[in-house]
Amino acid sequence: MIRTRFAPSPTGFLHIGGVRTALFSWAFAKKHHGQFVLRIEDTDLERSTPESVQAILDGMHWVGLGYDEGPFYQTQRFERYAEVLQQLVAGGHAYYDYTSKEELDALRAEAEARGEHFWYDRRWRPESGKTLPEIPADVAPVVRFKMPLEGSTGWDDLVKGRIDIANSELDDLIIARADGSPTYNFCVVVDDFDMGITQVIRGDDHVNNTPKQINILQAMGGALPQYAHLPMILNEAGAKMSKRRDAVSVVDYDRQGILPVALLNYLARLGWGHGDDEFFDMAQFVAWFDLKDVSPSASRFNQEKLLWLNAQHIKATTNDALAELVRPRLAVRGIAAAEKPALADIMGLVKERVQDLNQLADECAYFYAKATPSEEELAKHWSDEAAARMLRFADKLEGVADWDAESIHALFKPFCAEEGIKMGQLGMPLRLAVCGTGKTPSVDAVLALIGREEVLRRMRGV
Repeated sequence: MIRTRFAPSPTGFLHIGGVRTALFSWAFAKKHHGQFVLRIEDTDLERSTPESVQAILDGMHWVGLGYDEGPFYQTQRFERYAEVLQQLVAGGHAYYDYTSKEELDALRAEAEARGEHFWYDRRWRPESGKTLPEIPADVAPVVRFKMPLEGSTGWDDLVKGRIDIANSELDDLIIARADGSPTYNFCVVVDDFDMGITQVIRGDDHVNNTPKQINILQAMGGALPQYAHLPMILNEAGAKMSKRRDAVSVVDYDRQGILPVALLNYLARLGWGHGDDEFFDMAQFVAWFDLKDVSPSASRFNQEKLLWLNAQHIKATTNDALAELVRPRLAVRGIAAAEKPALADIMGLVKERVQDLNQLADECAYFYAKATPSEEELAKHWSDEAAARMLRFADKLEGVADWDAESIHALFKPFCAEEGIKMGQLGMPLRLAVCGTGKTPSVDAVLALIGREEVLRRMRGV
């Protein structure tokens, strides 16, 4: 059984790099009829907050990446971590280190003075024939893992290819702090072991953690999963994305009016591709997805491309579904969508004109409440004569037998001939009189949807 996992730390929001990692892990599991696990790595008690946990759960729900198991919380597994710690110590794979903070600071200062990287000198590491220092009474020990001293640790990365790290570059890392709390790299290994994770798909900022985790897992007697390290997502300037400069939280994209499927579609194309295919839904993505098609190079985020994809998904979404998405955005604008015109009917008229749900809400607003015309549009298209003409055309509209776009359109040509004007001299003032903006779809279709009574009220109230 293929089992993948997404394991975010709840120290902030769910960012788009995390969403892409979750997407690829989810898709790999679905492609192979496996299971996708959500794990919350909340052992950083100072930075992890309930609000951040909820932000992750809400974000996963919003993008629609359902998980088969979880969420599991590391803070609920401390007894298990303590059990494995004791097993590693008893088996000679880990040891207690009584080095004081002052001693470590001195070692660090000496390394800096030599211009060298700081390494723990393994003074408390048990070795054959080695005499350990006397255990101090006033120092609570940490637990360190005994990394191999020779050779190398390597793996065949499903994205980056073969990676080998010399064991001489691996420090004896701390796997439990002096207060007994387990550390990140240790908890990850125990969790992956217990949860039967077969493929670890994560960001390439974890490459340096992988040899450490491999050695711990081998000491536990566990089978190694396959590892796949995904390349970084850069912003449009080619720099690492940051909260200060970029919209990096999924909540930001919701506020921007991006559809979840459009964001997933776009993130799927960051570092992965299927020929020239750009627009697809998640079922198609799962069918196509293979980790061998993921590029090991960093990808650059392009907001314009995201908006283009969002527009395509808006067009492909049913009018009824769009109406439910737009309704709360209208409410924020102080507009309550009435029964008539039906919001879904408006969708069919305006969704081809927008790139995001906020624009879609703006396009719907004037169907329920006339906008205030801009000074520029009034100066260009409005006059006393235009106002008088609107009253004359209102009389024509009032007498039309069938209130539909075709019947309304049939009035345009004879009225313009009667008035001695071109269609633009009727259409633009008519839009301003009824909608309050000159930027609308075909005016006959707009009037037909707004309804005879409301159209005449607005025209005669200008």
